[in-house]
Amino acid sequence: MPRVPLEPRFTIEYLSVLDSDGNLDTTLEPQISPDDLKRLYRAMLLGRRLDERMVRLQRQGRIGTFAPIKGQEASQMGSVFTLRPTDWMVPSFRETGAMLWRGWPIEKILLFFAGYLEGGQPAPDHHDLPITVPVATQLPHAVGLAYAAQYRGDDAIVMAYFGDGATSEGDFHEALNFAGVWHVPIVFVCQNNQWAISVPLKKQTHSRTLAQKALAYGFPGIQVDGNDVLAVYAASREAVERARAGDGPTLIECVTYRLGVHTTADDPTRYRSDEEVKEWVRKDPLTRFSAYLQKRNLLEEGLEEKLDDEIAAAVKRFEAAAVADPLTMFDHVYAELPPHLVTQREEMVQRVRSRVIEPPAGGETEQLESPPLRGQRRTSRWPS
Repeated sequence: MPRVPLEPRFTIEYLSVLDSDGNLDTTLEPQISPDDLKRLYRAMLLGRRLDERMVRLQRQGRIGTFAPIKGQEASQMGSVFTLRPTDWMVPSFRETGAMLWRGWPIEKILLFFAGYLEGGQPAPDHHDLPITVPVATQLPHAVGLAYAAQYRGDDAIVMAYFGDGATSEGDFHEALNFAGVWHVPIVFVCQNNQWAISVPLKKQTHSRTLAQKALAYGFPGIQVDGNDVLAVYAASREAVERARAGDGPTLIECVTYRLGVHTTADDPTRYRSDEEVKEWVRKDPLTRFSAYLQKRNLLEEGLEEKLDDEIAAAVKRFEAAAVADPLTMFDHVYAELPPHLVTQREEMVQRVRSRVIEPPAGGETEQLESPPLRGQRRTSRWPS
C-alpha cells in the first residue's frame, strides 16, 4: 500500500558545557557574571548542606518524611536562576533548592516537613505554588497559571518541575497537550533522575528520550546534562526567552541522578547497585562546578561553615515554634465541610481535649506531649 511521509525523522539535541571533570567547552560557555556564578554555587552548596542536615533531623524524629535533593542541585539552580521574581515557580516535592533560591526561609521548609500547615503557605509576594506530593497533579495547574498570564497580557512565565515518573501520568500528557494548543508561556523542567522510586526509567517508557515527548504536542524539547549547571542554565534561559517572547512552551529533560534515597522512607540498596551509584558520584554537580570555579579563582574559603551556621540558626527558629494545631487540617479544602468531615473534626476535638489534664485549683493546664512523628524514637539510648 503506498504511503506518504508527513514528518521527516525528528531530532533531539543534547547540551553539555562542563564535563564530569569540570573541563569547559569554551564555545558553549554562557555569559554569567562572577558574582552570579558565586551565588549559584552558594545556593547549590546550601541545598546540599541543608539536605544532609534534614536527613539527620528526620532520623532523630525532629521532622517527618521528606525527599532529599542530593545530586540534583544543578538541575534546580541552573533553571530557577533564569526566572524573575514576578514569574511563577511550580514545584513538585523535591525542589528544596529551587525554593531556597526563591526566598523560602529554611525554618518554613522545616515546618512543612514537620506537619505544620503554615510551612506550605507561600508568602504574599511569592509567585510560587506550594509543594505538591501527588505525582504530576501540579502540571495542569501550572498550565492554567500560564494561560492566565497570557490572557491578562502579563509578561510573566511559568516554570514547572517534575520527575521522570511523572511522565507516565495522565496529568503530564494533558498539561503538555493544553500547553501546546494554547501556546502558553511555560517551561517544563523534568528532572530525570533515572528512578521513579524503585522503577527504572527503562520500565517507564520505550522512548529514547523524555524530551522527544514534547514534539508530539507541537513544541520543542531538549535534553541537557542535568549535573552541569551551565548547560541547564543555557537551555533554561533560551526556553524562558522563547516563552516570554510569545513563542510558546518548551520541555527540558535534565539527565541527572538521585544520589540518596527517594524519600527518607526508602531503602535504595534494595533495587540499585553500589557500582551504579559510584559512577554517578563521579559526575557530582557540585564537584564539577567547584572545579570550574577553582580555575576562575571564584571559590570562597569557609563557605561551608558559614552555611552550616545559617542552617543551625534556622533549625533553632523552627524548633521554637509552638505546637501545631491538628484541627487546621480541616480548614482549607472545603468552604463548607461535608457531614462526614464534620464528624471527623468533632472526633478530633474530643481527642485533643482528652489529652489535656484538668488543672488543679489555681494551677495551670498541663498538656501531654504530642504524638510521635513517623519513625520517631520514643526511647533514649542515653541515661536520663
